[in-house]
Amino acid sequence: MSQRLEQFRKALQRLEEVLSLQEENEIFRDSAIQRFEFTFDLAWKSLKDYILEAHGLECNSPKSCFRLAFSLGLIDHDEYWLKICDFRNLTSHTYNEELAEKIYRELPEVLKYFKKLYRIIS
Repeated sequence: MSQRLEQFRKALQRLEEVLSLQEENEIFRDSAIQRFEFTFDLAWKSLKDYILEAHGLECNSPKSCFRLAFSLGLIDHDEYWLKICDFRNLTSHTYNEELAEKIYRELPEVLKYFKKLYRIIS
């Protein structure tokens, strides 16, 4: 778990780094979306590891892990977590400019959620 958690921490830093840049163009947007994708994957897998280690329970998909985290009181029951999962599912369609821009605009808020999750499970 500690190795994946460290990878999650580094991914958070990299996502925050690209979002802090003042440049706004397709290259930065696409880079931010790519960083979101791997940060999301590390977030839910770190959560999965934490739940297994701390509670002896298993979850095998992002939404099931976030729902289980809700039920365990680890994170607030907030539908935005499920929306973040949907964003991740939609990122394979980033060739759609409108969709890519919509997801990019949400990333600062997503970052806040990821940081809060990291504090909870670290």
